[in-house]
Amino acid sequence: MRERLARYLPCLEWARHYDREAAARDGLAALIVTLMLIPQSLAYAMLAGLPPVAGLYASILPLIAYTLFGTSRTLAVGPVAVISLMTAAALGPLFPAGSAAYAEAAMLLALLSGAILLAMALLRLGFLANFLSHPVISGFISASGILIALGQLKHILGIRVDGENAAELLLGLLAALPGAHLPTLAIGAGSLLFLFLLRSHGARWLRALGLPPRLAGNLAKAGPVLALLASVLAVGLLDLADAGVRVVGAVHGGLPSPTLPSLEPTLIVQLLPAAALISLVGFVESVSVAQTLAAKRRQRIEPNRELVALGASNVAAALSGGFPVTGGFARSVVNFDAGAQTPLAGALTAVGIAVTVLFFTPLFHNLPQAVLAATIIVAVLSLVDLGALRRTWRYSRQDAAAMAATMLGVLLLGVEAGILLGVGLSLLLFLWRTSQPHIAVVGQLPGSEHFRNVERFAVVESPKVLSVRVDESLYFPNARYLEDRIAELAGQHPQIEHLVLMCPGVNLIDASALESLEAISARLHAAGIQLHFSEIKGPVMDRLRASDFLDHFGGQVFISQFEALAALDPQTTRQAMAQRRNGHAPQPATPSPHKDNHREKRP
Repeated sequence: MRERLARYLPCLEWARHYDREAAARDGLAALIVTLMLIPQSLAYAMLAGLPPVAGLYASILPLIAYTLFGTSRTLAVGPVAVISLMTAAALGPLFPAGSAAYAEAAMLLALLSGAILLAMALLRLGFLANFLSHPVISGFISASGILIALGQLKHILGIRVDGENAAELLLGLLAALPGAHLPTLAIGAGSLLFLFLLRSHGARWLRALGLPPRLAGNLAKAGPVLALLASVLAVGLLDLADAGVRVVGAVHGGLPSPTLPSLEPTLIVQLLPAAALISLVGFVESVSVAQTLAAKRRQRIEPNRELVALGASNVAAALSGGFPVTGGFARSVVNFDAGAQTPLAGALTAVGIAVTVLFFTPLFHNLPQAVLAATIIVAVLSLVDLGALRRTWRYSRQDAAAMAATMLGVLLLGVEAGILLGVGLSLLLFLWRTSQPHIAVVGQLPGSEHFRNVERFAVVESPKVLSVRVDESLYFPNARYLEDRIAELAGQHPQIEHLVLMCPGVNLIDASALESLEAISARLHAAGIQLHFSEIKGPVMDRLRASDFLDHFGGQVFISQFEALAALDPQTTRQAMAQRRNGHAPQPATPSPHKDNHREKRP
């Protein structure tokens, strides 16, 4: 019974072994993450177009929900920059930012995201996140970081700029630049400089004061709290709000009351596509961070149970006046480095945020928006990795094209259009690559039972058996290509009597490919050539046995290519085996420069 409960409540697993040492480490990690999360929560709420307190609300119940259902010991859930940007992109065209209708729609968006994640968990659809390839996610995050930073510069400069994409924001910033508010600019630029210096040199400075390296690094990452307090004091002492510096204003204190957002069918239909994208992006980001950190401690993450945890966290955010949340990279790393042992560190962080909401919200009245903007800019620019595009281009131009398309789409068309463009292009490129599978003529390595590409190795070829290896699953996009390639190879070897299709890389043969194999068999038979197969995998063989193809194609299915050649041309096989005994070792052949230059040759 306990094991069954632990399956649904992973917290029962680590709670049995919880001790005083783990509690001390979780407490320290929670303190450091709380100091980091307070300014980030306020800033990300502003980024999402919501009142600052919404960010604090989104950092209480969601963290407790993840403590109960999460499988990662160190993942820190809460508002993150990219999801906040996607929230603003989804709600901005529908409602005025900061309005009551906007806030309720944000709650509904979180509820829909949670429901989608829970449905994915119920149907075990975590694999859908695999459609977001790493180049697409990397390009999306980098472009989103640039877009977020551009959008926050107006708060640093103290000007009003409207724009939905990077081009509009840049033009608006340039046009409004002469009207920059100097006191606001001083606060914003000073905060940026302080936060950048703290991020790059803060840990070293704190170590020089005698703090342990790990503690120094974590305290440096909690530095935005210092900028927050210093700016609040400066505004209050110098009456900068009266001088035109925009401040957060009154922040309502008190814990959020459980509230169900309005379930208006029309609005649900409008928000559903955005909720689905937010769910997928949030899940991919969260699980990637959780798996990376878990691997360092040899722990294990269960993606489908993470769907439940993230779904519950978003439902909790919806019921408590928040907006969509997920696992954050920077906070999770800080949580890990601070020594968090269990998800209880997240619950303790939630307690810290709740205490802040109850007692310290009046302090935020004089908090300049420029400081929150600086916090956002410093946080998101650490996510921008333009060098990844160059590295990906060197390795795979197709993946680099998908990454570039995603980045340009996000910057010029918007976040939703950009990621859909990247995913669509990735799928199209995948279909294009697999529509022209690598097909190699192979021969026997002298003195061995191994077969290799004739263009790469000095091998023994049979005069009457053509051995052809297929290095891709066979399905509808490449079925016709297979027919054409086999016909071409058969025409280049008019003396052959048998053609053996070697299938070690074939994991699937769909109905279209089966039709093509029947056509290939018929055409070869008409030319006096018998088709055979070798090295077919068990699941593929099971599918073939379910059809009548094996009953009428007339050839044989061999366990190995060596067995096929030994049965169809034993004399060539004996000659190849004898060469090794006579002292002739196989040598790599020089690849032919005129064939398949666009595709890397395989052994």
